[in-house]
Amino acid sequence: MAGIKVFTSVWVSNPKEKTMKFFITGGAGFIGSHLAERLSAEGHAVTVLDDLSTGSLKDMKALAGHPQFKFVEGSILDKDLVRLHTGTCDRVIHLAAAVGVRRILKEPLASLKVNVDGSGIVLNACAEFGRPILLASTSEVYGKNEADSLCEDSDSILGSSSIERWSYATAKKLDEFLGLAYHATRGIPVTITRFFNIVGPRQSSRYGMVLPAFVRSALANEPIRVFGDGRQTRNFTYVDDCIEALMRLLKNPKAAGQLFNVGGLEEISILELAERVKVATHSSSSIVTVPYDQAYPEGGFEDMRRRVPCICKIEALTGWTPTNSLSAIIEKTIRFERSRTCDEPRSYRAPVQAPNILPSLAAQGVNYLRA
Repeated sequence: MAGIKVFTSVWVSNPKEKTMKFFITGGAGFIGSHLAERLSAEGHAVTVLDDLSTGSLKDMKALAGHPQFKFVEGSILDKDLVRLHTGTCDRVIHLAAAVGVRRILKEPLASLKVNVDGSGIVLNACAEFGRPILLASTSEVYGKNEADSLCEDSDSILGSSSIERWSYATAKKLDEFLGLAYHATRGIPVTITRFFNIVGPRQSSRYGMVLPAFVRSALANEPIRVFGDGRQTRNFTYVDDCIEALMRLLKNPKAAGQLFNVGGLEEISILELAERVKVATHSSSSIVTVPYDQAYPEGGFEDMRRRVPCICKIEALTGWTPTNSLSAIIEKTIRFERSRTCDEPRSYRAPVQAPNILPSLAAQGVNYLRA
């Protein structure tokens, strides 16, 4: 295209050749920490930027002592900080976001600033330095579209702007538009992924993540709380499968300028999910349904009845399909939660950010910087 400088990036996966430097925003979070581990294991240098609002230093323990891993505590709203680390990397992976229904409802303005302004700052830095970027979006952008199979070009059917629950989907949809616009007008390779309920080790139930919440309740023989009538359906993707999908997209230059669903294959109602968790844990828990107005007394919530992805596009380009069945996902989540409760009393709830209790990264061998 005339007048547009097109930037390219060559992924090098052959260990005999040079590796790459990755900059991951939100890298201390659930998906980000797993991705940082995978990239580091393959010999790449990784710098993580995270404000620890939802991420955790404990989730990066496996990276302690890695000579090419660096953690930076800071915000994607800090333009200078984002520019600094974007300019010194080969590729950006933008995962940082305000997530979780409760956080969106309680902090609507702050969440919008992070999800919209923050993404704009990251994309602008990528354009300035010519860095390719993988931009994480969400299945939330499909809204109330209840199609049998949601393809990447399916319509977004969002609720009223007076219902704050839809601000997250709207913000992420805007991120997608921004990413595609930067790709079209500035020539930077932008790949966008839409995640469908990624689950696995280290996922927190604190932000409304349903499977770990069900498992923790079942293991404690406490009531398993199902919001609404439980007939709403979802599907779930194991985090290792998600990371494999991201790795394949990162390695494929044809992914630039495109959106891809990353989701599982099995549709299940939330009520049936609770029942399967109860059986798998041999729990005496009761299963109780909780009306939405009681589950979210702050208001501003509206649910969707169905959300099922089509993953034909990513499969056609990369050959990726998830390998973990829902039964396997449930069993692995149970094993992790059992191990976690052995290490941490159930009554303990770590503050979102409390420097006095953060583990000493220096003592663990992690290169730590506080912005």
